[in-house]
Amino acid sequence: MKYGLIAKKLGHSFSAELHRMIGGYDYDLKELSEDDLPAFLEKREFAGINVTIPYKEAVLPYLDEIDPAAASIGAVNTVVNRQGKLIGFNTDLGGMIALIRRMGLALEGKKVLILGTGGTAKTARAAAKQLGAREILLVSRRKTAGVITYSEAVSHHSNADILINATPCGMYPELDGTPIEVAVFPDLCGVVDAVYNPLYTRLVLDARQRGINARGGLYMLVAQAAMASSLFTGKAVDSDTVDEVYDRLLREKRNLVLIGMPGCGKTTVGREAAKLLHRDFVDLDQTISACTGKPIAKIFDEEGEEHFRDLESQAVRNIAGKTGLVIATGGGCVLRPENVIRLRQNGCLILLDRPIEQLLPTKDRPLADTLEKVHLLYEERMPIYRSAAERVISAEDGITETALSVIRGLNEVLCP
Repeated sequence: MKYGLIAKKLGHSFSAELHRMIGGYDYDLKELSEDDLPAFLEKREFAGINVTIPYKEAVLPYLDEIDPAAASIGAVNTVVNRQGKLIGFNTDLGGMIALIRRMGLALEGKKVLILGTGGTAKTARAAAKQLGAREILLVSRRKTAGVITYSEAVSHHSNADILINATPCGMYPELDGTPIEVAVFPDLCGVVDAVYNPLYTRLVLDARQRGINARGGLYMLVAQAAMASSLFTGKAVDSDTVDEVYDRLLREKRNLVLIGMPGCGKTTVGREAAKLLHRDFVDLDQTISACTGKPIAKIFDEEGEEHFRDLESQAVRNIAGKTGLVIATGGGCVLRPENVIRLRQNGCLILLDRPIEQLLPTKDRPLADTLEKVHLLYEERMPIYRSAAERVISAEDGITETALSVIRGLNEVLCP
């Protein structure tokens, strides 16, 4: 390959499409075992590569030259082959600094806890130092020289101002993971998570729920890729291009998730929105029926609502890690808070608000098969829908008009 990314596992990576957006060149993803790494580097059959978990430190012995900034950090994420000589750089440093600055997060004079001890953690420490942090502590499960444990972080450093997650905890496909609870740090003013898939980890969502400035690693990914591309090709990539590519990638990756009352039009509007956006469409109720071989009403009749909700939650778990979809949820999907959290990790939740007089009972909806049930559900659920939604879109217009309104709502959330 000419350009690409090496790692042990790469199912989570956005890098191939990202580099095509930035530089217009082919970019390959190559998974390597620890045993395969030496031979790959010794053959030197590439012009430029990026390096990610767990090889940012492992590549160091195979390099002929290391950029001074990368050498001081002790980790490399970009290797350029210049006439047979391998030169290592760390563009993650610039990427992390760019992310922190985009957040408007001031580290000067702050106490910073960095979760992890690997290459990304070393980069985060260099970034925090460069941005003027008063105190920087690395946190790990094991106590070593210069590293505290998670229990020590909680018991002795709960006054931390900033958390930076430099571990893979919470990364696709293990979306439910979180490295630490933000609630134990009452003085937090910022949370930075290097994980970019999902777009919003549980750590980030929890911090935002508490009013804390928090962001995942997508902007860092784009910024460091732009710097790597410049090293690969010799062509500078300006900050405007970084912003444009970030906005485009976020727009393409974030799921559009429709929530709302039974009969409000989630499926018909969702299909139309998917067609307009050239995306795949997923109807969660139809997915459940296909998996069980039973209509929803029959599942309710034979096994009860609680069993159906369990099936629904499993369907949400299966779909939440995917990106670039339009998803129509069942009317009761957001009743379980864990479903809302999972759908938010890669999705924007939009409520389709159809007037109650336009919501008609149907026999295939067990909880809304009479007018009285529809009215009771409306009173019970609308506050829950509104709490879960990032945008509320009227569903009184035609299908295409409503779908266009939904798409505008999605874009407003992505690019406020």
